[in-house]
Amino acid sequence: MMIEELTYLTSAEELRPPYLPPSTLMRAKQLDRLDRHCCNFISRAPLVIIGSSHPERGHDVSPRGDAPGFVHIFDPRHLAIPDRPGNNRLDTIENLLVNSAIGLLFIIPGIEELLRVNGTARLTRSEPFLQSMSVDGKSPKLAIVVTVAEAFLHCTKALKRSRLWKDDYRLDRAALPSLGQMISDQTTPASLSVKDIEARIDADARENLY
Repeated sequence: MMIEELTYLTSAEELRPPYLPPSTLMRAKQLDRLDRHCCNFISRAPLVIIGSSHPERGHDVSPRGDAPGFVHIFDPRHLAIPDRPGNNRLDTIENLLVNSAIGLLFIIPGIEELLRVNGTARLTRSEPFLQSMSVDGKSPKLAIVVTVAEAFLHCTKALKRSRLWKDDYRLDRAALPSLGQMISDQTTPASLSVKDIEARIDADARENLY
């Protein structure tokens, strides 16, 4: 089938009929704060996916990862995520300056449940706080402070279907081109070989992890 042959939904009335209504339990599990289970989940999660948006650039999703406990919990309504070195595009950070709405998805390897947190974000460079988030003597350049509006545990179906923590769909790295090769193909840099690009990627990962 070609994309031109597809039909599309245009109203909420068309959307709901194939789906069962969410159960009372599914509605009740949505909290307006972090309870002890949410805090425990966050404290054990080495990875959080951040969703943000910009009125001109659209939506963006970006990962943040570190040792479990890297996300600081102030209280049931506030948490903070250190901004470690990345690709320096600053897409997420710039989005949050314009539109404070933020969505978080916390992931723990081996656990099929996920934790979703939605709220608003502010950016801080308060030095004493950043120093408290240091690793190997290196502080993050800033931290994303989130005011929690919604928090709820996400069911396991997506991870069960994807078998993410199983070996069924695990791919040998050699089955894909290297990152250097893919970037070279996408950008066709005149002065850099694939070997040069891969050397830069490797050096950045070694020297600028924190």
